[in-house]
This record gives sequence, structure tokens and C-alpha cells, in this order.
Amino acid sequence: MSGSIGEELAALRQDGLYRSLRLVAGSQGSRVVVDGREVLLLCSNNYLGLADHPQLKARAVAAVERYGTSSGASRLVSGTMELHAELEARIARFKGTEAALLFNSGYAANSGIIPALAGKGDLIFSDRLNHASIVDGSLLSRATLVRYPHNDLAALRRLLAKHPPTGRRLIVTDGVFSMDGDLAPLAELVALKREFGALLMVDDAHGSGVLGATGRGSAELLGVMDGVDIHMGTLGKAFGSYGAYAAASREIVAYLVNRARSFIFSTSLPPAVLAASLAAFDVVDSPEGARLRRQLAANSERFRGALAAAGFDTMGSTTQIVPLRVGEAAPAMEFTRLLLAEGFFVQGIRPPTVPAGTCRLRCTLMATHSPDDLDRAAAAIVRIGRQLGVI
Repeated sequence: MSGSIGEELAALRQDGLYRSLRLVAGSQGSRVVVDGREVLLLCSNNYLGLADHPQLKARAVAAVERYGTSSGASRLVSGTMELHAELEARIARFKGTEAALLFNSGYAANSGIIPALAGKGDLIFSDRLNHASIVDGSLLSRATLVRYPHNDLAALRRLLAKHPPTGRRLIVTDGVFSMDGDLAPLAELVALKREFGALLMVDDAHGSGVLGATGRGSAELLGVMDGVDIHMGTLGKAFGSYGAYAAASREIVAYLVNRARSFIFSTSLPPAVLAASLAAFDVVDSPEGARLRRQLAANSERFRGALAAAGFDTMGSTTQIVPLRVGEAAPAMEFTRLLLAEGFFVQGIRPPTVPAGTCRLRCTLMATHSPDDLDRAAAAIVRIGRQLGVI
């Protein structure tokens, strides 16, 4: 990097890549207040609408009354409270594993788990469209990082065969790809990891709570819950709370307790967050949770179908994440501006989050969106898309 910070910022503005924060007032419902006016929220990961659920709020308040506002320390000092143990046991049951371990965020999880499991002399095979936290965790590990083309099983097989097993092998993939909304071919990845003696880690941040017959995620949907060695997931998306976890064997979890630096050196999650997360699992496992998943799936199919029929490239999405390819940064951000002016909050996504030339609108659906609201949003998107020459 060269030049002053001001010059760097000016270059970002010139290239249409400058980012700024937009203030959202109120809770993360299907509608929020932005710049003083109510808009339909179409860029939140609050997929089941649990972020303002009465049950989660009540449990969080009760936890503050009983336990206070902070754990006061890292988990290995005095920061392991009974709520941490209760939530980890609940996560392990949910994912069908022997144990689980909490982290403070999805980024903290991936930047801790991956360097703990792989280091110098080891190999990491990572999908090219994996989340930035997976990339950063892999680089931190100092293992040899081998990136394979997106969901290209033939290429991954060639790379696994090409690189001799000098140490541990780790295959890591998103379950649901956060910018494209498509799924990893987990059944085939399980077969490859068994054939080549690798560990398989799946980041299911956008699948857990949403996909599968009981919301266990992409591995349940694809029938390979037992074939994944490390299930990573987050609590701040479909679960409406905050934090992340690794669910795995007792041996792997014990190893992470001793080796994952982002776990060892962080003050642990506070009581209110833990209690809200426990309440979220109760909702997800209830008839209400099943109803919310059905509604989310119906909303996603309705919205994606309307936009695809109008000529938008939805980039292979099959989930509640519906990207609309625009191409370059400037029209993507103009699209965002025009939609917000009409009462629809959708974010344009630019490099470095996505590759150059693949800028897009990233629409995310909630179970709490009404069909009428989605129809109105789709109509506005189609109209503006034609105006901008996107379709």
C-alpha cells in the first residue's frame, strides 16, 4: 500500500468501492427505519425473524437479572458459566455430535478453528467462493492453502491426488455460499474426504436453523450429518442471537480448547446472549420453528421465481439468499440507491466481497416477510432493473 490514507479513500470513492455505515433504527424486523423513514428490510440474515421474538427477549432479560451483564473473563480463566455448558450441550444434541464449543462470532470461529487444525506441513483445500473468514483462517494457519474452483469436484479430486499427504488434510467449505445462495455438494465432499483421509469442515452459518427437515442445516438436507467432522455455525442469523460454534467429536473439541487462539484469548459470550440462543433452539425445534421454515422456503421460491422470470440472473441460488447479478460497482450501487428511495433496503455487493465484474444485489428473505411485500419489492426491482439496463 502506498500514498496517504486520504488518497486511498479517494481512490475507493473514484472506483465506486467506498463503504459507509447506514444507521438502522429499531429492531431487525421485516421493516426498519432508515434515514427517518420505514422501509422493507431485504438485506438482513434474520431469516426466521427471531431477532425480536418475545421468547428470546424474555430469556435474555431474565438472564441479566440472574447472572449480570458479563462473564468477566475468558473461558479458561473464570469465564465458563453454567449457561455456556448448557448451550454447548444443546448445540451438540442439535448437530448430533459428541460435543460443541462456543466462539464469539463466525469470524472468530473460523480464524480459530482452522489454524488449530492445520499448520505448517498440512494442507487445506478450500472452495474458491468460501467466506473471507475461512480464507483468513487458512492464511493464519501457515498451512499450504489449495483453492479449488467453486463446487468443482473433479478439480478437487485432481488436487487431492496431486498433493501428497505430508501432514493433516482439511477440506473446508461453506454449506450455503453467502453471496450466491447455492449449496456445497456435501455428499460428494464426504466421499472425497473418506477416500483421501481428510477432515471435512462445513461452515453452515446460512444453513443452520433453516435447511433440512428439522432445521439442522445443509448437511441434514443432503443426508450427511454423520459425514462432517466439524460443523461450524453461527447464532446471529437464523437463531436471532449472537456467537458461533464448532460441533464435533469430544477429541476435536478438546483439541480446540487447547489450540484455538480466538477461543483461548477472548472474554466469553455474556449471559443474555447465551440465554437468547437457548431460547432460539427451543423455537427452532418447535412447531412454530417448522412453520417459519416452511414460510421462509415459500417466500424464497416466490421471490426468486418472480425475478428469474423477469430475466434476472439469480446465480444458481436455491436458498433464502437471492443474488441478482448486475456486473459493475457503479450500477449496483445506483440500483441500491433507487430501491431505497422507493422503500426497499437491499445492499449492493462489490469487490473485495465478490470478484470484479460480478457485483450484485444480495437479497435475503425472512419468514416474516408478507407475500404482498415481496411482490411489491420484486415489481420495483424489475422496473429499476429495466431502467438501468440490467435486464
